[in-house]
Amino acid sequence: MANNGTSAGTVLVTFALGALTGAVVALLCAPATGEETRRRLADRAREGRERASALARDSREFFERQRDNVSAAVDRGREAFEQVRKETL
Repeated sequence: MANNGTSAGTVLVTFALGALTGAVVALLCAPATGEETRRRLADRAREGRERASALARDSREFFERQRDNVSAAVDRGREAFEQVRKETL
């Protein structure tokens, strides 16, 4: 299967937007009063914001951990290089 430059993240975001659009359309077409529908939409929007915020926080923590791991690996590599260099001189 060819990769047309579409990343997995793009596919997931597109899927999530499609699901959100479908949910909004379903709520708007449901037999409920306008007030009840607006309340449901507001509740769903709040839940979405909370999930997005949690995901952003978790992602930020993950990238910080990975940055620390890479930094530690680079430091160990430098130390090993210097040690080998000193041994060969």
